[in-house]
Amino acid sequence: MAANDTTPLIERRSIDYIPEAERHGRLLSQFTLWMGANLQITAIVTGALAVVLGGDVFWSLIGLLVGQLIGGGVMALHAAQGPKLGLPQMISSRVQFGVYGAAIPIVLVCLMYLGFTATGTVLSGQALGQLFGVSDSVGILIFASVIVLVTVLGYRVIHFIGRVASVVGVIAFVYLFSRLMSQTDVGALLQIRHFSWSSFLLAVSLAASWQIAFGPYVADYSRYLPSNTSSVKTFLAAGAGSVIGAQVAMILGVFAAAMSNGQFAGHEVAYIVGLSGTGATAALLYFSIAFGKVTISTLNSYGSFMCIATIISGFRGRLEVTRLQRLVFVLAIVGTATLIALLGQHSFLGAFKSFILFLLAFFTPWSAINLVDYYCITRERYDVPALADPNGRYGRWNALGISVYVFGVLVQLPFISTKFYTGPLVAALGDVDISWIIGLVLPAALYYLCAKKWHASVPDQLILPVEQDSAVATKTSGAGRAAAQA
Repeated sequence: MAANDTTPLIERRSIDYIPEAERHGRLLSQFTLWMGANLQITAIVTGALAVVLGGDVFWSLIGLLVGQLIGGGVMALHAAQGPKLGLPQMISSRVQFGVYGAAIPIVLVCLMYLGFTATGTVLSGQALGQLFGVSDSVGILIFASVIVLVTVLGYRVIHFIGRVASVVGVIAFVYLFSRLMSQTDVGALLQIRHFSWSSFLLAVSLAASWQIAFGPYVADYSRYLPSNTSSVKTFLAAGAGSVIGAQVAMILGVFAAAMSNGQFAGHEVAYIVGLSGTGATAALLYFSIAFGKVTISTLNSYGSFMCIATIISGFRGRLEVTRLQRLVFVLAIVGTATLIALLGQHSFLGAFKSFILFLLAFFTPWSAINLVDYYCITRERYDVPALADPNGRYGRWNALGISVYVFGVLVQLPFISTKFYTGPLVAALGDVDISWIIGLVLPAALYYLCAKKWHASVPDQLILPVEQDSAVATKTSGAGRAAAQA
């Protein structure tokens, strides 16, 4: 990423609009960031779950790819909003939910971040424990300290770590694949084909939920791109990086689980590294696993900070976050996730599967509403200054958006199948969980029909904050200049 020489190492911005003069970076940074975020151990474990929970190799691979493409498309549509709006993803939800009402999905997003940070910390703790010869708990604490440091530094350092993690991840994965292929009769595994809808849709759901879960914060990392960046190219860069990285990792997980003879669950990191042998090679792989988790765990922690700041600013007005306040927020977030990791490290695999599937019930309706509104109703014509004004265009609470969101969550309940809750229609469908499909399609259709008739006033064009520096103003988009004059 080609940043300006004047760009500080520690990020100055938090949830505020990014002025054009501070925009920087290239689309390649989106590809490398999201590839690095996905070439990591948790994605391997997610792919392995498709086999551990009863699927065969062939149909698990097909199902995971289908889920990647569906979920990756949703994720990338959110990414394309970043350069146009220059805002964190969840602040834009105030258009659909109201300045106060947006806190409803944001609170759930914070819980998601905590869960993913905790599960990633468990696996990283295993890797660091093996690397340094300490307990997994000590490894968890070491990893948490690194996450605090990188999160406090912010956007620029996160992108740099993402690029390095992509290189490290590619090298490690190429080596692991070569070792795996030398020890496995891949052709024989692919010949075992026992198709069942429940196993196939489980694989689709695992991959789709993995990708959709990035939706609430993917625009946080594209908002610094120049506003004239192509939306299509942003979509392709972020989506391709995420889909390719995740699918590669999950393929490795599928084959690892298929040849493990039941030894994978509970020893995920040790089993993966054990494919390569011992000694210096194993130590390097433990390091690459821990380093690979730095990117995604930092994204989760950074996203948590952004969400908490968004909630507070919604009720208090404009919020200026100092570096000390950022540190306090991050310490609280990572501290909570670390505590969860320490308490739940011994029952990780089963809890993780239930966690990521249950999340879909809360995030697919949000994605559906946000995307339909942005691309079909308002068509990118947001009033950005009004997002900070409870008395402005978007109001405190948007009854339409909140009602459709609640409907979207409730309509999925009969179809959910997790350890937390199993709906009454799951058994009739052969134990197939189709809740996330219902949660995407029905809220999207309902919101579109209702919003076409009852949506609040939509500006004629995108309205951006007035940028005081005349040199900056000459660089803003035509829509931004027209809005400033208005």
